[in-house]
Amino acid sequence: MTSNNPAVFLLMVNGQIEAADFPEYDDLYCKYCFVYGHDWAPTSGLEEGISQITSKGRGSQSLVWNFPLDITFKSTNPFGWPQIVVSVYGPDTFGNDVVRGYGAVHIPFTPGKHTKTIPMFVPESTSRLQKFTSWLMGRRPEFTDPKVVAQGEGREVTRVRSQGFVTLQFNIVTKDMKKLGYETTSEHSAATGLTRTSQQL
Repeated sequence: MTSNNPAVFLLMVNGQIEAADFPEYDDLYCKYCFVYGHDWAPTSGLEEGISQITSKGRGSQSLVWNFPLDITFKSTNPFGWPQIVVSVYGPDTFGNDVVRGYGAVHIPFTPGKHTKTIPMFVPESTSRLQKFTSWLMGRRPEFTDPKVVAQGEGREVTRVRSQGFVTLQFNIVTKDMKKLGYETTSEHSAATGLTRTSQQL
């Protein structure tokens, strides 16, 4: 009875934070966390993690982490579809760990294998004096909570500068979405993300 009329659908995500491209920096590590709506709840896996420090290989500009991701969510509707927020850190001239980039991307809507490249950015000081002081003190502007990157509120007043890219690879499996009336075929998702099938309207 329950299997024929499911109350929730599942979104299973695994993959990895593959690599980063930060031409000016080396010896970087990354942190990740997931941001999702009120109707979503993780049922297994890790919501956040921190990678090892990686260095560029000889003759290579890429920083390779291959850091695994594995989490399963349940939800009753697609509103608040999960996003992954990635923060990259590394040493400055004085050896202090400072943020080298923030970025976020939605978990892909369609089942299968996906590769996403996230453009990264860093917050900027609002004045030259603040910029000089933060450099001198070894304290760069950063967000107290990286999850703010995945939200729209207040972002319009934040000065940021683009800096680097991070590549992620996802393997997505969904369960019971069609039974709840949500179509996730690639032609629908390309245009609108998720489409409600006519039988449920």
